[in-house]
Amino acid sequence: MFFVLFGTRPSVSETAIVRFVCHFCGIDAPQRVFKRSARFTLFFVPLFSFGTKHAVACTNCGATTELTSHQSRDAERWAENRGAEHA
Repeated sequence: MFFVLFGTRPSVSETAIVRFVCHFCGIDAPQRVFKRSARFTLFFVPLFSFGTKHAVACTNCGATTELTSHQSRDAERWAENRGAEHA
């Protein structure tokens, strides 16, 4: 008898932290930029990601706003440049 074990697993990774005024709570607070995706697994080994979405979450109120992949890349670049300026 042979069994094939496959499925999906959610994956969330933080890509950057940027600071600006949250449009929900109005507080100047750090905002977490993150990427969510589902991963197809075969025998519990992740093979590929699909359904990738980007978002930003306020660390003060927890409100989340969806981002495009372009907006997410811009946030990552902005965070890298700001870190280099303050180093």
